[in-house]
Amino acid sequence: MTNKTRNITRFLLFTGTVISLFFVPWTLVWAWIRPLPDTLPAQMEEAIGYGYEGMIVYVDQAGEAPSYYAAGWHDREKRIPADPHALFKIASISKLYDAVAVTKLVSAGRLSLDKTLADYLPELADRIENAEKITLRNMIQHRSGIVNYTNAPNFWAAPSRTYEENLSLILDLPANFDPGEDYEYCNTNYLLLGRIMSNELGHDTFRFVQNEILEPLNLTNTYESLKETNMDDVMSGYHVGHPYDLKPDDLGMVATAEDVGLFLRALNDGSVFENDEQEIYTSIYKYEHSGWVPGYQSFANYYKDIDTVVIQFYNTTDKDLLLWNLSEIINNRLRKILGKR
Repeated sequence: MTNKTRNITRFLLFTGTVISLFFVPWTLVWAWIRPLPDTLPAQMEEAIGYGYEGMIVYVDQAGEAPSYYAAGWHDREKRIPADPHALFKIASISKLYDAVAVTKLVSAGRLSLDKTLADYLPELADRIENAEKITLRNMIQHRSGIVNYTNAPNFWAAPSRTYEENLSLILDLPANFDPGEDYEYCNTNYLLLGRIMSNELGHDTFRFVQNEILEPLNLTNTYESLKETNMDDVMSGYHVGHPYDLKPDDLGMVATAEDVGLFLRALNDGSVFENDEQEIYTSIYKYEHSGWVPGYQSFANYYKDIDTVVIQFYNTTDKDLLLWNLSEIINNRLRKILGKR
């Protein structure tokens, strides 16, 4: 390579770096490089300064009593401070409970991971491509290729409520890929798994979750929906640019950070399982999760190296997911603070 070529290459690399830096959200950079606070409350107050209305953190570190933290507002309009014991919409964290429920039914011989969508829901054999090839295992692991109904245009502006309404958004659409050939996170998978489980049980899946998971773990602050709660106990949710509190929107399971933390601990130490259930679960799904619905971001993490469960709730979302990316940076900083204890 000649000197002239080297100089041109360096110039192009420099120019590309400058251009890429121009488009970097500097809030993320600043949040990442700032000196690490000494305490979790200090980090949470710093986070509130980035635009979250409120935040809850629950910590279960081995050998210590659980810790509860809150910052910002439980209800911005009423000026009610954040409460670490408030109820919160946990969104897709609920998939962990569903995966455990499937595991228990498989262990009991009531479902098979290798049977197909067409086997369990034959009415969909001609309405969902590859239904005769898509196994329960594919659906649990998001490897089915089925279209995600929440990706429908403007879905979150007016979310549909029922199984039938949600399913109608993806019927007769071509598959995104052949079963087992790729991975794509897809809420339709768990919509269908819920119907398969309820058909087998003869009642709704949450009753099974309650009987087989929540009650044995004494989790009394986990609910199927808002309808079962005292709404004053539920943390308000806000979306940047949207003028109203999103709390009234009923979008799935609701729980306290403590209840989610106790469940996550039982999931990771195996106490939620019996017989061969943990072996089955390990073969099909993961041991931590996050969730998002308008106004609510939730993260359930287990850090094996420090044997610590951390649940993080943020009651503010935005269209461009800047606050999601920012929350992942904050979560990592909280983990570093815990690691220094």
